[in-house]
Amino acid sequence: MNPLKRLASQTAIYGVSSVLGRFLNYLLVPVLTYSFAPAEYGVVAEFYAYMGFLAVLLAFGLETGYFRFRAGGEWQPETVYGTVLWFLVLVNLLYLLAFWLGREPLALLLRHADHPEYIIWCAAILVCDSIGALAFARLRAEERAARFATVKFIEIGANIGLTLLFIVVARQAYTADPQSVLGQLWNPAIGIGYVFLANLAASALKLLLLTPQFISGFGAFNVALFQKLMRYSLPMVIIGLAGIVNEMLDRAALKYLLPYDDATNLAQLGIYSACYKLSILMSLFIQAFRYAGEPFFFNYAKQHDAGRTYAIVLNGFVIACVFLFLLVTLYLDVFQYFVGADYRVGLGVVPVLLLANLLLGVYVNLSIWYKLTDRTLLGAGVSLIGAAITLGLLWWWVPLYGYQGAAWAHLVCYAAMVGLSYGLGRRYYPVPYDVGRVLGYILFGVALYLGSRWLVTVLGWHALAAGTLGMALFMALVGLELWRWQVARRTR
Repeated sequence: MNPLKRLASQTAIYGVSSVLGRFLNYLLVPVLTYSFAPAEYGVVAEFYAYMGFLAVLLAFGLETGYFRFRAGGEWQPETVYGTVLWFLVLVNLLYLLAFWLGREPLALLLRHADHPEYIIWCAAILVCDSIGALAFARLRAEERAARFATVKFIEIGANIGLTLLFIVVARQAYTADPQSVLGQLWNPAIGIGYVFLANLAASALKLLLLTPQFISGFGAFNVALFQKLMRYSLPMVIIGLAGIVNEMLDRAALKYLLPYDDATNLAQLGIYSACYKLSILMSLFIQAFRYAGEPFFFNYAKQHDAGRTYAIVLNGFVIACVFLFLLVTLYLDVFQYFVGADYRVGLGVVPVLLLANLLLGVYVNLSIWYKLTDRTLLGAGVSLIGAAITLGLLWWWVPLYGYQGAAWAHLVCYAAMVGLSYGLGRRYYPVPYDVGRVLGYILFGVALYLGSRWLVTVLGWHALAAGTLGMALFMALVGLELWRWQVARRTR
């Protein structure tokens, strides 16, 4: 199969499980935002932000290391898989024990002394997800996307079903009759904590379904390989942590940086986090692309036309991201009902966050230079610079501008990282990216959004009419680009 078609088909399958599947999972956001006050929802956002940082630490960057050494040919795939698996299982079990012993002082430190159980539930979720991620990486490397999608869908379905069972069905049954079978499943003292319980049960089920990937076809722990894996992968931890700083520090820090009391700060965090969810189409597309793209970039690197192929991939990727940017921003009057009425005051951050995530996706494409040349320390440097920008801007802008400052910090950070990565890539792994065309796609999308707002606010157009006009103009550009690409392909 043509490599670009194979990448597109793999991205589509991963998209079904990750984009569509996670989108279904995110449909819980309306349930939660219509059921709980912003301050309560802020607790969920806060803990998942903490979990984002810990997830990177517990993975040790070994997922990328697994792809690198599996494709390198020096070691048998079973040996690489077994070495990584044994290490991850040991470290994650020790981590779970540590959090069990320290749950009460940690809950006190995080100002959640009444709920130390949240610490244990979240720690157990992380263990399941960290170990499960390696099994998913193996499925990706073996191009078993259908199996990957099946397990993902079951996990997501379980999470959605259990959340609805606890928060909707059992809660209503408790209100009607606390002694009923379903009513006894609801404990008001747990409240929003049922989100964590449902997630934990779904993650444990996923681990059970991945058992065949754990027990078949892996070798023993290899010390020499492990040393090489860690030298390659540990810089990926720095990159991952810096990435999480850029992606999630705002939600972990808003509670502490906003100049109000804890309850108000949590309410502001809840509003910001709910509106952040409106950028999920972009985020999940990027995630699906990562799943398919990382093994593709490694496997295709030795082909004579690798650089030209990577440039074409970036063009198509940006077109898809601009489409998603416009889909949400031009029809925001429809998407706003995704969150409860108390949360819609924060909708102004959505275009900024979408554009920031678009630039993150561009960075994901550009970052192949350090992965393919084993210059992961330089890649870590770029991520650390981005993290420093995020830290500085959050510290400066959030006390002044609230969560609006957090959204703009994302945008500035990713713009800087794109510029740095492109410059370093030109030196260490030159790819003939069509920079003018890529920038043109993005600027055209932003112009269409601003133009639609002008039609609505100045000329009094209906928002849906203005949005549809903007989308039609963009689709005309897409058609023109496809025609141009087909002509170039015939004449090559």
